[in-house]
Amino acid sequence: MATLFISDLHLCVERPRITELFLEFLANNAAHADALYILGDLFEAWVGDDAIEDPENARIVGAIRRLTTAGVPVYFVHGNRDFLVGEAFAGATGCTLLPEESRIRLYQEDVLIMHGDSLCTRDSTHQAWRAQVLDPAWQQKFLSQNIAARMAIATDLRQQSDRMKRDKSMEIMDVEPATVTHVMQRHQVRTLIHGHTHRPGQHEFDIDGHTARRIVLGDWYEQGSVLTCTADSRRLETLAL
Repeated sequence: MATLFISDLHLCVERPRITELFLEFLANNAAHADALYILGDLFEAWVGDDAIEDPENARIVGAIRRLTTAGVPVYFVHGNRDFLVGEAFAGATGCTLLPEESRIRLYQEDVLIMHGDSLCTRDSTHQAWRAQVLDPAWQQKFLSQNIAARMAIATDLRQQSDRMKRDKSMEIMDVEPATVTHVMQRHQVRTLIHGHTHRPGQHEFDIDGHTARRIVLGDWYEQGSVLTCTADSRRLETLAL
């Protein structure tokens, strides 16, 4: 048995093969897991829980529900693309929504999990955008519009983000080491698991004279990516299309 972690699938109708790979993953790999953690950006965009009614989204929601009904716990941490996932989604899928920064017990160790974009503090434009869309007043105004209008706004926001990324270095868009250290010290952990940066790997560094580890999940653009954790191992693995 193993605990599985995934993030940054960015599911959308434009990449149907990734959706099919995710559905296969749920029906096979995840079906035998102790638990599945989804650390944000499951969807390319989530404009509100009424999007569950979309036929493509309904397939994904139904597949997660089959997994939780079979007894596999599924936990969800919001990403910067699906921050509007709410209680209706949780009820439909049977998953548990977790806070942005969640300390969990992973076998014999306390581990911090998060999406990871809040760690990229050198990216000031992203942090400003993040503060805007997480503001309850902005969300209330956004959700008051019809779903077509929300989809148009989400498309425009994604296009703006893509344009800004072209002018940024990878270093700017990566995590800030001092921020990582501060967050891990605050939660009193030696292991952090996150996504967002699309730069999978395992990094060791020092915190207060002790070895610490940061595990970065991969995206699902050209393949699947999963962190498989057992009582004595942690492996980043790819899933072929």
